[in-house]
Amino acid sequence: MSGFTLAILGFGGMLLLMAFRLPIGLAMLLTGSLGYIQLNGLLPFLNYIKTTPYGIFANYTLSVIPLFILMGAFAERSGLATDLFRAAAAFVGHRRGGLTMAVIAACTGFGAICGSSVATTATFGRAALPQLRRYNYDGGFSTGVIAVGGTLGILIPPSVILVVYAISTEQNIAKLFQAALIPGLLAAFFYCVVIAIMVRRNPALGPAQARIPWHERLAPSLGVIPALGVAVVVIGGIYGGIFTPTEGASVGAIVMLVIGLLRRTLGIKEITESVLQTAETSAMIFMILLGAEVFNAFLALTHVPDTAAQMIANSGWTPYAILLGLLTFYLILGGVMDELAMILLTLPVFFPIVSALDFGFPTEDVQIWFGILVLIVVGIGLTAPPIGLNVFVVSAIAKTVPITATYRGVLPFVVADVLRLGVMVAFPAISLWLVRLLN
Repeated sequence: MSGFTLAILGFGGMLLLMAFRLPIGLAMLLTGSLGYIQLNGLLPFLNYIKTTPYGIFANYTLSVIPLFILMGAFAERSGLATDLFRAAAAFVGHRRGGLTMAVIAACTGFGAICGSSVATTATFGRAALPQLRRYNYDGGFSTGVIAVGGTLGILIPPSVILVVYAISTEQNIAKLFQAALIPGLLAAFFYCVVIAIMVRRNPALGPAQARIPWHERLAPSLGVIPALGVAVVVIGGIYGGIFTPTEGASVGAIVMLVIGLLRRTLGIKEITESVLQTAETSAMIFMILLGAEVFNAFLALTHVPDTAAQMIANSGWTPYAILLGLLTFYLILGGVMDELAMILLTLPVFFPIVSALDFGFPTEDVQIWFGILVLIVVGIGLTAPPIGLNVFVVSAIAKTVPITATYRGVLPFVVADVLRLGVMVAFPAISLWLVRLLN
């Protein structure tokens, strides 16, 4: 049996195991192990597997993942999300759709101290949805905005997905964080534009509220100081080279803990829940990383990544045509597969292809730019049908809103995301400007 045939069977078997609800990491590990044994034998596989898990998990850089997750868990339980929403609502709530714009603004601020899309969606589903209902905002429109706002949890650095991309492709985490900032803020701007267009066409979606006097806006504004302080310390410290991303995550987790204790919103129960949530999420991510490593080792033995890269290089297609083809594949795959598994499975094949293409600027810049494009596509996959993990998260909270209504609510934002992806492809300098400025 040829390596190519075995690789195709491996992909099919892995997807079948996932369809039967086997955990993604375990499905990749099992399929990769069987394929490795088939190609190399049992003894070489045992020699490989006895050192590989330690080699992966002993990686110092990997410690940044549980630290950022812990920081986000503390932030989720400390009440900062509610303060961010109230402050934003005080300034824009009097506009049509203003409260949903406040959700986007608050998600942007929360994303800078969270790094998790699901956590951001769940947090604002609880913090903002009752207020949106109170002021008669349309249910599907409200849940749709919360779902897309949740994607800012990974688009705005720090982002766990970007950390995984950096580790998998041996890129600089700080540079990827720098590259993600402007595209992340651009996403928030696009979402607010979509909201403005939607409520202009149908004012009943988000009726305007009474204007709050300026002197009454001071108290809500003071509540955002802790969140902004953490974001400035962590992101500013990483951008400024004061500390590494791992050190920044450590500082952020400690500062968030101190803020929660001072505000008396973090007690023994909340701290315990945060630690347990961090352990569970980290274990899930590490299991996927191990499964992806074994599966990718199997793919390497089949020589499929090298063969695919060579075929595409000799196809005569332009670099941008190849890139658009890869991104289209990501968009399709993102609608049916977990985002973390998706990038870990495809990077061994796609990353060498993109790295070998000539876009007219240095390879290192191409690799960073591609990471941002992958991040944007992952964000689209979190809300696009037929799965859209964020849609399921917010639907579990808003039980009175049909999931079909939420999908209708997110569709205009998905269109905006695709347009934004096109802008980022056409103008790589948007992603690379801050990297070049700071390095």
